[in-house]
Amino acid sequence: MSPTSSGELMYKVVLIGEGAVGKTSIRRNFLGKGFMSSHIATIGVDFAQKYVSVNQHTVRLVIWDLAGQTGFERVRKHYYQGCSALILVYSVVDRKTFENITWWLVEAFKYNQMIPPTAILANKIDLRSSETNADEVSTEEGLQFRDIFVSRLEVPAIFLETSAKTGENIQEAFTELTKILIDEDKKRKMKLT
Repeated sequence: MSPTSSGELMYKVVLIGEGAVGKTSIRRNFLGKGFMSSHIATIGVDFAQKYVSVNQHTVRLVIWDLAGQTGFERVRKHYYQGCSALILVYSVVDRKTFENITWWLVEAFKYNQMIPPTAILANKIDLRSSETNADEVSTEEGLQFRDIFVSRLEVPAIFLETSAKTGENIQEAFTELTKILIDEDKKRKMKLT
């Protein structure tokens, strides 16, 4: 966190996860932009910012959307540094993207030297079938991963199932993550006094 000259809080948030899980669509939805049904891969990195009001604080979220495709690691590594939070995204209809989320955490740690507060988002719930499908990831699996993440890494994390298409839980994800960041800052300040 870094207070700006106007006293607002500013946090760098990095969106990570496999290609085509909906990271850009999540960012676009949060920014109030429309959903694009065709997939356009992020080339390298994309950037946006938005001011939000949380717990009587004006907060500027600086959002870095990192390309998930293989081969972009050399580009991505520079954008992890100094991040305040991660948004780790997988698709509930593509088990491989869920199985690879640990790899993304390893990459984030490698380039940031720590894992910051994290929102784990299980995206594309609008595509989940009503029947049991082996390639789909259940809510219980996502919650279990969050619990293991929190207990092993001792890092605050939230888990939400989202749909970038319908907007379900997108605003809530950013709000809840921002609340955690504000709380973590308060705890740090209390330790210093």
